Amino acid sequence: MSHTVELPALGESVTEGTVTRWLVEVGDTVSVDDPLLEVSTDKVDTEVPSPVAGTVEKILVEEDEDVEVGGALVIIGDGSGSSDDSSAQKAEDEAPLEEEAEEQAEETAAEETPATESKSTSGSSEGQEVTLPALGESVTEGTVTRWLKEVGETVEVDEPLLEVSTDKVDTEVPSPVAGTLLEIRVEEDEEAEVGQVLAIVGDASAASSKSEAPAEEKKEDQKPAPAEEKEEAEAPAKDETEAAQAEQADVKSSDSSESSESGDVYVTPLVRKLAKQENIDLSTIKGTGVGGRIRKQDVQAAAEAKKASSESSAAADTSAPSLAPATPAAPQKQAAPKAAASSKRGTTEKAPRIRQTIAKRMVESLQTSAQLTTVQEIDLTRLVALRNKAKDGFAAREGAKLTFLPFFTKVVTEALQQFPQFNASMSEDLKEITYHGSENIGLAVDTPKGLLVPVVQDAGDLNISGLAKKIGDVAGRARDGKIGPEELSGSTFTISSTGQTGGVFFTPIINQPNVAILGIGSTNKRPAVIQDADGNDVIAIRSLAYFSLTYDHRVVDGADAGRFLNFLKQRLEEAAFEAELGL
Repeated sequence: MSHTVELPALGESVTEGTVTRWLVEVGDTVSVDDPLLEVSTDKVDTEVPSPVAGTVEKILVEEDEDVEVGGALVIIGDGSGSSDDSSAQKAEDEAPLEEEAEEQAEETAAEETPATESKSTSGSSEGQEVTLPALGESVTEGTVTRWLKEVGETVEVDEPLLEVSTDKVDTEVPSPVAGTLLEIRVEEDEEAEVGQVLAIVGDASAASSKSEAPAEEKKEDQKPAPAEEKEEAEAPAKDETEAAQAEQADVKSSDSSESSESGDVYVTPLVRKLAKQENIDLSTIKGTGVGGRIRKQDVQAAAEAKKASSESSAAADTSAPSLAPATPAAPQKQAAPKAAASSKRGTTEKAPRIRQTIAKRMVESLQTSAQLTTVQEIDLTRLVALRNKAKDGFAAREGAKLTFLPFFTKVVTEALQQFPQFNASMSEDLKEITYHGSENIGLAVDTPKGLLVPVVQDAGDLNISGLAKKIGDVAGRARDGKIGPEELSGSTFTISSTGQTGGVFFTPIINQPNVAILGIGSTNKRPAVIQDADGNDVIAIRSLAYFSLTYDHRVVDGADAGRFLNFLKQRLEEAAFEAELGL
């Protein structure tokens, strides 16, 4: 009995989808929940799993064709080809063909058997395909930024194989099985679609025996004479030597990595390039790869050792006692330390993927929204004193660091609930404004790879403690590169702070599709005019900061921006958070 797989419901208001890629072919066996195909809609790209186990008998919709929700996609059965609604008719139509096929099968049985056995052996030695997994809603492709393993290296289950970059996140792809990396299908800086095969991981000994089998058979058939055996035994070594020499001639490198000592072991172009950059002589490195092959990790370790040795020598020279007689020296003015120049000075490099994405998004934002910025100065003196009083007890009690950002985020969510036009988005045709029902706050975080904006979902439902823990969690994982793609989307309002960089104020660019973003400058002590207890104007040292609100003038007016900032000013200057802090 066969089963017809239909296109499932893919979300509210989604009525059809386009088959973008089949992951199986007719005749393939599938298990329950194995992905069958990829389908694209106007809202999401997803895979359709198999609801049953069996054999793919017939594909009903070709790639790039549209199909409605509930429409038939493929027939899966026991391989007999009979379906639940047309088995009788199909059996009648195929009866003559089956008899003819049986006769042909008998005539060619002797020829087919070796081929079948060979195919079976090939299948077992080819190993497990490693595909690009789904990396988040609407993410259809990624760029391979770095391979963490090389062909021939062994890997464990869930051990990272490579790094992949998308327009939302950089992540690692782990190995689904343990074995040896047999083949790399997508090189560094190349793009791959979700579901595309990236590499093959399997049994190295099986692959090796497969490749050696034809040579052994040929040797047995030829049965060379004893005098010829020596010549043939020496021929492979001679051929390998000539191939290595030809390869070195093609590279035409004057670098010491092409020395004769390293010429016997294959060195990848990536390793040669890295060795040249680090000024490392490959002939001095003992490779840890298969067959003594030099890996990039070996070059990196040599570079670190060389750097450590240089620093140690410099320290020894500095600390060595002087043999010159001690004589009074005239006092000299100490010269100002000279800042070391960056290694990137005077160079050109390819822009990292995340930098390309940031550039694209920022320009798109400026082209999409009518952006305007209003700035307000806020006195944070009371808040600074409150935080200093509470931070040690808070850390001991809550296990989280109490920064100023949870206070700012808390007050922002309160303001968004009173001024919903700042927690909104506008449709592309400019005919609708959506006022969101929750406050999902995006936080601009400076990471080693560039600017990321993790999102605190439902921030309006959290207190100071909950916000401190959540902010610390997502910001920390964003810096460590462990944030998930689903946590980098869905914001309704964004906060950006200069942190410790010392900027007084700035005009941030809106994070689309938000309609506003709050920029918080550094807090500095400055003299300010305030009123004393008697109502007299006096000059005092206060902790002041500038808050700049950039907003989409298509949705928000300047007066609204002023009211929003005034709410923040009043709430933060009062600093009435003692109850939440247990004070």
